Amino acid sequence: MAKSLQDQLLGLGLADTKKQKKNDKEKKRQEHLKRTGQEHSADESREKAEQARKEKAARDRELNKQRDAEAQKKAIKAQIQQIVDNNKIESQHADVKYQFVDGKKVKGIHVDQAVFDRLSKGQLAIIAHRNSYAVIPVPLADKIRARDELHFIVIADQTDGQLDEDDPYAAYQIPDDLMW
Repeated sequence: MAKSLQDQLLGLGLADTKKQKKNDKEKKRQEHLKRTGQEHSADESREKAEQARKEKAARDRELNKQRDAEAQKKAIKAQIQQIVDNNKIESQHADVKYQFVDGKKVKGIHVDQAVFDRLSKGQLAIIAHRNSYAVIPVPLADKIRARDELHFIVIADQTDGQLDEDDPYAAYQIPDDLMW
């Protein structure tokens, strides 16, 4: 008597006994469901399983998007730190205190007179860096602002000496060397 196709495939090594048993079991289960009239509930359970799989895939995609966004934020933060570390301006004799507003608080940073003058004219900027503050050139501050809008950066206003016509204190000029 000739062997069945399934036995022939097993003999050649093209089929696996585990898969064969699994297929036989599924075939018997389907036959049982047909006899008992529960075939429709099996289809419903398959549909529910498919729906659950689709929902899980959607949740996984959303989690991956969040992880990617966090990784992007970390990369931007690292880029900003590298830019500041490589280009910050160190003051040799930090004997002058430059004061600025951070939120609702007045903060200060000690710099030398040349850096103080450039900060006052708006040629340099102050940036929050590693729980402190650093002084960098304005073009770099613009690059950092392009990467992260919310990063704390202070640049002095360049008013060019223009005053409002209806300013009551227009006659009282503030001296350039005034320290507050």
